[in-house]
Amino acid sequence: MSNSSVFILVALGTVVALAGTDLVLPAIPSLPDSLGGTLQQSQWVLAAFAAGTGIGLLIYGEAGARFGMGGLLVFSLLTYAATSVLATFARDLVELTAIRFLQGLVAAGPAVFAPMMINALYDANRAVAMLGRLGSIESITPALAPILGAWLLYEFGWRSSFYLTGVVAGLLGFVWLASQSTRAQFGQARRSTAGFTPLLKNGPFLRAALSQAFTLGALLIVVFAAPTVVTASLGGELRDFVVMQVTGILFFVLMANTSHKLVQRFGDQRTIFAGTATTAFGCICIALMGASPDSPVELLWFFSVFVNIGLGIRGPAGFYRALHAAEDNESRGSALVILAVMLTTALGTVMVAPFVDQGLMQVGMLASLVALVAVWLSKPQRV
Repeated sequence: MSNSSVFILVALGTVVALAGTDLVLPAIPSLPDSLGGTLQQSQWVLAAFAAGTGIGLLIYGEAGARFGMGGLLVFSLLTYAATSVLATFARDLVELTAIRFLQGLVAAGPAVFAPMMINALYDANRAVAMLGRLGSIESITPALAPILGAWLLYEFGWRSSFYLTGVVAGLLGFVWLASQSTRAQFGQARRSTAGFTPLLKNGPFLRAALSQAFTLGALLIVVFAAPTVVTASLGGELRDFVVMQVTGILFFVLMANTSHKLVQRFGDQRTIFAGTATTAFGCICIALMGASPDSPVELLWFFSVFVNIGLGIRGPAGFYRALHAAEDNESRGSALVILAVMLTTALGTVMVAPFVDQGLMQVGMLASLVALVAVWLSKPQRV
């Protein structure tokens, strides 16, 4: 199988895992009407998936350093499919939240293995470019999945999005299962028995990993809260959230595919810092918008563009830098980066859940704080 075909398979695996959140997003405000409970409890449905994914990342990161990645990827996709179908049997928000935690736990495999597979397929500069392309493909999910999710919600109810992810994940799992030669090509991550401890003592890795995680986490804190904030406090509709997503993602795709050229011209440290600062600027603008009464929802579309541009600039180079700093422990390193993203997102979502029906200010303030820490961590270091 050609590198391009393998890349497509790898990208599709991460996309279907991301769809587990983005397809469900439009249904979050209406879940209390279907299953009982409150808006705050419905936000926990998102946080549980993120938290489960975070723990799953550690499990897959450790397993990837000891066992074949191909088999683990098949297991991840097929169990993700099974838990997606299981979610449709939930009778209340408590059950759905518990199932979502399990769903996130088993679905984490593609997120861990995709960067390592791409890193193995290409040389350094090409790997940065392809990581940018992967990010672009993945970013289509937050742009298009809410549109599809909203249509499924209105036509078939909230359970339909879970059926869809179950079918797609299952098909991908069987494709990987049938592609024995491809699985053999990525049968083993670099063998390392060092564990996670050396990474937690590795200063360059921690700075790279946490700055990456906090930048993406700041964006996701805003995105996860946006459907409820837009409909409950800004007087908008779900289509306003979709416009915000599509607009932001278009700019993210543009910058993610330009990132490797910026690295060639300015170096990775300056590129990463500039992108992080741009994301922080967008978050601060959103917080200021939330502090101003009667702010039009269109301002949210505009300011979210800066949040996405910043992530597009720094995302590919930032992830590659973290993998490089992890040296021969890249399986666990990849897992820790994404774990930090998911835990930041889960904790942030829980923290703002009591305020999502009150406006954007608290959401923007927390996202700004997280993004500013990322700016501090990404400051260029003197050599």
